[in-house]
Amino acid sequence: MKFLSLVFFLLLTSAAVLAAPPIELSAGMHRIEAEVASNNTERANGLMNRPSMPMQRGMLFVFPEPGVQCFWMKNTLIPLSIAFLDDAGKIVQIADMQPQSLDNHCSAKPVRFALEMNAGWFKSRGLAAGAKITGLEKAPPGR
Repeated sequence: MKFLSLVFFLLLTSAAVLAAPPIELSAGMHRIEAEVASNNTERANGLMNRPSMPMQRGMLFVFPEPGVQCFWMKNTLIPLSIAFLDDAGKIVQIADMQPQSLDNHCSAKPVRFALEMNAGWFKSRGLAAGAKITGLEKAPPGR
């Protein structure tokens, strides 16, 4: 029994060590605490199976190179807004996404980043295409 407890503890702590701490981004005067998804596994899991997310928290998806990126909401329990960002952090477009939807939401242009926030977050702060997200240099490179 002690052995199983030890194995369970090691699995939990190793998962916690592997998860990178959030980075701080800014959209003008608005602070964002962003979890980072920079590899295929992290990007595939995204914000799936989370019952809620704090208002200033989001997830930054980092891709190895610019490309047209598509997202869906399979197994995602909360409504989200996604901003597609170019290399410089400029918002190319924003889309609203409904929970559990298999609809694709694709960037209109090649992008290197995507930022998911709670639904309506960008709109409620007056952020639209052309606005800039800063702090992206803190993110690990996409793999």
